[in-house]
Amino acid sequence: MDVSRVGGLTPATGTRVRKAALMCAAVALAVGAAVPAAAAPASASASASASASASAQTPRAVMDPNPVVVVDCFSQGRVRPREYLLACGDGNNRLVGLRWNTWGQRTATATGTDMVNDCTPYCAAGRFRSYPVTVTLSHPRPWPGHPDVQRYATIRLLYTDTAPFPGTKDVTYKLVY
Repeated sequence: MDVSRVGGLTPATGTRVRKAALMCAAVALAVGAAVPAAAAPASASASASASASASAQTPRAVMDPNPVVVVDCFSQGRVRPREYLLACGDGNNRLVGLRWNTWGQRTATATGTDMVNDCTPYCAAGRFRSYPVTVTLSHPRPWPGHPDVQRYATIRLLYTDTAPFPGTKDVTYKLVY
């Protein structure tokens, strides 16, 4: 957690940042401790139930201390995002309703919808059209400025029905954020 950004405060504000960071850490610990205990069956031993419950209830990204991320338009590393903006400059192309089947150290795959502005007669007056798509993230590379963090460097869109005009049904882009 970057405590320098808590509540929009800078480190120069001192005490308010430390208090906010401590409060966030305390809440996270309390929630983390409560979830496994609440989910465990009454007949199981406490340690076995906490261990089994944590692995069953915790998403893989949380369990993996160094998951591969996809970097968004705001330079934030994301794991299994529900939406992903492809057109950072104008917002005319966005992946929505992403359901991740896998998220691994080499690739991640999802299904969802690509919402593309047809820009007809021009983008401000255009309509967003939906295209079902399978998304594959791949080619993890080091994320500059973030030691020990890998980011996916390639995204492949495979349109399962029609593709946006004038494109093809199988498109691969380099992610440069």
